Amino acid sequence: MHPVEFLEKIYNESMEIVGSDSIIKSDLDEDICNYLNEILNKSESAKAVLTVILTSAVYKFLHPEQNIKNHQTSIQDGYSGRTFDSKYITPFLKQLKFPAMAESGWLTRSLEQKVPYDINYSGAIRPESLKNAFLNTINFIQNGKEIDKLLSFLFQGLIIQRNTQQIDLAKPLNLPIATIINLLSQHFDKKYSAEGASRLPVLALYAVYQCLIGETKRFEAKVLLPIESHTSADVRSGRIGDIDIVDEKNRAFEAVEVKHGIQITLQLVKDAFEKFKTTQVTRYYLLSTANVDPSQSNEINQEIDRIKNIHGCHVIVNGLIHSLKYYLRLLSDTSEFIENYVNLIENDAALKFEHKKEWNNIISKM
Repeated sequence: MHPVEFLEKIYNESMEIVGSDSIIKSDLDEDICNYLNEILNKSESAKAVLTVILTSAVYKFLHPEQNIKNHQTSIQDGYSGRTFDSKYITPFLKQLKFPAMAESGWLTRSLEQKVPYDINYSGAIRPESLKNAFLNTINFIQNGKEIDKLLSFLFQGLIIQRNTQQIDLAKPLNLPIATIINLLSQHFDKKYSAEGASRLPVLALYAVYQCLIGETKRFEAKVLLPIESHTSADVRSGRIGDIDIVDEKNRAFEAVEVKHGIQITLQLVKDAFEKFKTTQVTRYYLLSTANVDPSQSNEINQEIDRIKNIHGCHVIVNGLIHSLKYYLRLLSDTSEFIENYVNLIENDAALKFEHKKEWNNIISKM
């Protein structure tokens, strides 16, 4: 197997295991887990140690006959760890925004000594706890067992660390509405490993409302309430939608509930009514990226008429993309929408690095 193909396999599997959690899942022995955690905890300040460990593990897995303690060709029966690292490991780490050296982990004095990585290794790896973790991990790798689990542990830890990082996101200007809709659709519909993608269409709608609230006569003297966390329950918070607008007396005026990948059914309309029936809200939007279930359209329209008659609220069901197209046409400057959307993505706690990086990937392919 090609080294990059192997790295991508382990990385993708690790992404699936991590999902949206912040805990490494592994059945490795406790001692080796402790050593790996020490390496992960020092991964930013001691990138070279992380790099050499990963290089050694990948090389050993692909070349089980090699004694990876002999990390240079100048050592008897050795191999060139630096060459393998420079060609495969460090570029891969950089691509994934993991801690990485400029060229190779072997360009540090503490790791380039021309002696094997055995218990007597003379390199000045500091602190001592890290040197102990490094040498014991090298020994574990050399034994040739559970190397894939070791790599998964490290990748999981690096993914979790990366998920806490901020990332500068692209904010293209003066885009046509059709282009914006295409970008948003790609961002919503990407198959992500981590949970949180259902938050993206909510943020897009909220970004539109941030623009509309200051431009549309309907919203004069109205207030767009702050967007709530992804985990807030409507019943507990007192909110009736994912997006809520109130009037000057703090009464419900308009609300939007957003569904991602779920068709709007008669039951969803009934459930929505239960949320707002004791309020004075005048419009309630039920929007979905999966549109409306066509087999239930007659029943849905009948229920909407019933709600209008007994409550007075106009319930509007629609595909989310159709609604976004309409809203964007109302804006005087679509660049403001992009600015709002990107700011929301950057700061929303429900989103992971994966969701944010994908936005930049999509923009780069425009």
